[in-house]
Amino acid sequence: MTGDEQDLAAAQRAHWQNTYVAHPGMYGEEPSAPGVHAAAAFRAAGARDVLELGSGHGRDALYFAREGFTVQATDFSATGLEQLRRAALAEGTAGRVTTTVCDVRDALRMPDASVDAVFAHMLLCMALSTGEIRALVGEVRRVLRPGGTFVYTVRHTGDAHYGTGTAHGDDIYEHGGFAVHFFPRALVDSLAEGWNLDEVHAFEEGELPRRLWRVTQTLPPSPGSERRV
Repeated sequence: MTGDEQDLAAAQRAHWQNTYVAHPGMYGEEPSAPGVHAAAAFRAAGARDVLELGSGHGRDALYFAREGFTVQATDFSATGLEQLRRAALAEGTAGRVTTTVCDVRDALRMPDASVDAVFAHMLLCMALSTGEIRALVGEVRRVLRPGGTFVYTVRHTGDAHYGTGTAHGDDIYEHGGFAVHFFPRALVDSLAEGWNLDEVHAFEEGELPRRLWRVTQTLPPSPGSERRV
């Protein structure tokens, strides 16, 4: 990581931490539309345990728990995860949710082939370099069991904010303190090499509106293996 990348990463960690302090539960209690889709996809694949990357204050992690999954929720904001834990206790799902503070620029602190499914809503399009994104997807591949499902969403280069605001290079642009790595379609396709790319679904969310892709991809099963049912 270069000095400029380190500075940007540190600034984004501080910005998100301060944002969760100032706006507890900022995304509300209802799950995101991609989270609802992911739960259905995970259930159809026979998944039981889910790793969520960039869970924030936990609206989707809590939804997965209510749907019966065991959830490992990660974020680099300790404040967001504390809000998640309090909400899980309040609604009675704390027994199905664990939280870990982590920066996805580092290796995931999980064993190989240890989860059935991974979910990341707009985590991959944070202030991560293309190299860091590729390394992260490699880590997702490592921790997924054969046949496992990965659902992620990213803002793409068709978004109105692409190419505007403060440019940080590598298709990263900053607006209002939030830095976003906008994805070209070629990056989505390259991240799916060695996977089964099941779907790239275009959708809009929030104000502006933000334009995103919801990507669903699965690991091929090991020869002769069968998924748990």
